[in-house]
Amino acid sequence: MLADGIAYARQLGATHLIDAATLTGAIGVALGTHNGGAFSNNDETYGRFEAGLAVSGEKFWRMPLGDEYAEQIRSDIGDIKNTGGRYGGASTAAEFLHAFAEDTPWIHLDIAGVAWIDETRPYIAKGPSGAGVRSIVEWVRSYAQ
Repeated sequence: MLADGIAYARQLGATHLIDAATLTGAIGVALGTHNGGAFSNNDETYGRFEAGLAVSGEKFWRMPLGDEYAEQIRSDIGDIKNTGGRYGGASTAAEFLHAFAEDTPWIHLDIAGVAWIDETRPYIAKGPSGAGVRSIVEWVRSYAQ
């Protein structure tokens, strides 16, 4: 469904895209529960998001995309498959979404490891975190300035 939303937004003429989802457990394995994973096909777009992190106080770590991960989701019977196997799971899942974003500047936030907080932290209460919302707001604001 997320891929459909990305494709539909492009069809409607979106010039920039950002999505957030509890997409993979693999991001939690890679980054734990303190940093969400961020993927982007555009350095300038990601730079605006990264600048917003300083304001929002949220923690995201940029993760890799690329041909190696795209190769893992190639399919013998379709264009692509939605899983790339055990290794690089967060990056292969993001690369699947990247196929639908194509060249539209895009950011994907994998918040699976940070969507629920087990203990109160200086910047967030225990429970559902709303991870990414504050940073997305700052990212959108960067385009209004």
